[in-house]
Amino acid sequence: MKIVVCIKQVPDSAEVRINPETGTLMREGVPSIVNPYDMHAVEAGLRIKEQAGGSVVALTMGPPQAEAALREVISMGVDEGVLLTDRAFAGSDTLATSYTLSAAISKLGADIVLCGKQAIDGDTAQVGPEIAEFLNIPHVAYVRKIDGISEDSIRVQRAMDEGYDIVESTLPVLLTVVRELNEPRLPSLKGKMAAKKAEIKRWGAAEIGADEGKLGLKGSATQVRKIFAPEARKDRTMLKGTAEEQVSALMEKLRGLKCL
Repeated sequence: MKIVVCIKQVPDSAEVRINPETGTLMREGVPSIVNPYDMHAVEAGLRIKEQAGGSVVALTMGPPQAEAALREVISMGVDEGVLLTDRAFAGSDTLATSYTLSAAISKLGADIVLCGKQAIDGDTAQVGPEIAEFLNIPHVAYVRKIDGISEDSIRVQRAMDEGYDIVESTLPVLLTVVRELNEPRLPSLKGKMAAKKAEIKRWGAAEIGADEGKLGLKGSATQVRKIFAPEARKDRTMLKGTAEEQVSALMEKLRGLKCL
């Protein structure tokens, strides 16, 4: 069983700042972490490997420092890390990112591709499904439980607004996962030592045989014009007391505003 997990190194959301002049995220000096949803995808890959055998490859696209994210998941038990890094990838939107990742997955080969449901820096939830479309394989989004797996199929629970669906798919398949799926394991001392020594493969556009017209800004159908922080409102009132007292105070304020 060949399992590929797509991960992303993102700024720690608690430390995100916006440049007031350019309107872009300030990444310099901001701690980076593995996207939290992707950690659940990594754990899912490791559990599938433990159940069905095979290997787990972590794949990420980013600058050279994104190698740290790969070493972190290798310390958890991932077998191999591949970093897609090339100036040609700069400025990629979700479409160009998905194309690039899919080209690498085609080279690696995969029975199961796992992604977090979304990245906390973009929140689009588009990359996983778009990768599946480029690979022309089925995908199931918002997976909350894996019920069973065989050599050629997998059965999962897909989270819905009112409960869940049970979905069975043939392999290869791409799954995007939610937090409820599992609790990511902590790295072992042996895993940390292995991660330090691990050889990380670095592939550029040439290594994955990508069409340069579909990479980076050239291959991006969308561009971010501006990022800004919402203006803080100052007309807020904190209600204190017991729940009953707070409700009474709120009702009084609403009556004063003629909302009731």
